[in-house]
Amino acid sequence: MLLACGCWGLMAPLGKHAMTNGISGLEMVTFRVVGGAVCFWLASLFVRQEKVRPKDMLLLFFAGMLAIVFNQCCYTIGLSLTSPVNASIMTTTMPIITLVLAAIFLREPVTGKKVVGIALGCVGAFILITSSMRGSGTAVEGNLLGDLLCITAQCCFAVYLTIFKHVVQRYTVITCMKWMITYAAIVIMPFSYADVASMPWADITPRVWAEAAFVVVGGTFLAYIFMMKGQKTLRPTVVSMYNYVQPIVATAVSVALGLGTFGLGQGLAVLLVFTGVWLVTQSKSRRQLRQEERQRTSPAARPSAAQNSNNGTTDA
Repeated sequence: MLLACGCWGLMAPLGKHAMTNGISGLEMVTFRVVGGAVCFWLASLFVRQEKVRPKDMLLLFFAGMLAIVFNQCCYTIGLSLTSPVNASIMTTTMPIITLVLAAIFLREPVTGKKVVGIALGCVGAFILITSSMRGSGTAVEGNLLGDLLCITAQCCFAVYLTIFKHVVQRYTVITCMKWMITYAAIVIMPFSYADVASMPWADITPRVWAEAAFVVVGGTFLAYIFMMKGQKTLRPTVVSMYNYVQPIVATAVSVALGLGTFGLGQGLAVLLVFTGVWLVTQSKSRRQLRQEERQRTSPAARPSAAQNSNNGTTDA
């Protein structure tokens, strides 16, 4: 999850630059899903082939709609309309949404560690985002429609993490993503083909093409492999908590490129984020709480009547 969110954190500034220099939001989404589908089908040639049950094929279709079509379309188009700062702020809502959905649908306990961890991570992310906004020295303009699209993307992904965890556990990452992203490409292409066909291909610079290539390979192919590996073993709330790593990556890139500075405030923000992630990972799941309850109420945990009688005789 750390690697996945690192790729997504890099994708925000690189993708934003590409979408302001010749590639529209809808065109970028098309490149992501079509390029990602090609990558996953090529990768499937080198792994064991799995037969997917018809019922699971249908579930993977709906998973692809939530995790890829609605998530990517809403976020990428929203990012093209609003500022990167506003888009980053919207991503901080996903752990909160996931916590609520996991409590409703999976009956995961809302423990104190989870609440405190999410709060610390949210505060740390806000410190990083607002400090980068002040450090830019320029006015950062948002857009209400863009902001709403970005937060809708977080809701869609939170629902995917909560509902489809058991489906993706049955198959390998390559198998799941091959079908999910293929379904997404089939759905998106009819709406975006005309825009892609009319693109000024010759006017787009090599730098913009390189940024688009990173969005496809790094922000889609590799990031989804890392994310689904984490989703197989981690609870939905823990997976969503790593979303707070993305502002850290953006800050690190800015510092490395000389576009920002790293001071005490940023250091405190990083500490808050990772403390929050650690608290959520340490919180107990529903299964752990049930195991503890069974251990407390099992006959082996209670002294027998004979033991009590012997203890009483010994005491006497």
